[in-house]
Amino acid sequence: MAFVVTAACVDCKYTSCVGVCPVEAFHEAPDRLFINPDTCIDCNACVSECPVDAIYAERDVPDNLTEWVAINAAEAAKHPVITGVHEPLKGPKCVDPNAG
Repeated sequence: MAFVVTAACVDCKYTSCVGVCPVEAFHEAPDRLFINPDTCIDCNACVSECPVDAIYAERDVPDNLTEWVAINAAEAAKHPVITGVHEPLKGPKCVDPNAG
């Protein structure tokens, strides 16, 4: 089992979770992060570091966000590994989740 980054990360890309990941499982897209399920060791360190509550254990992903399990698996490898903490991205959807 792996951990999953969900919709709350879109446009709210905080990277404090990356700083505690012992295996470099996070990948960075321009507006969000993904967790590579093949790299994640299920340590739980990232969950409490996410200020927008976007990270769940795969078994605990809410029903309305289950598509994010497949999204992380498919998209992580398409983006570079992120290993350090950066200034957060606070884009339009971070301020207003209904923004276009």
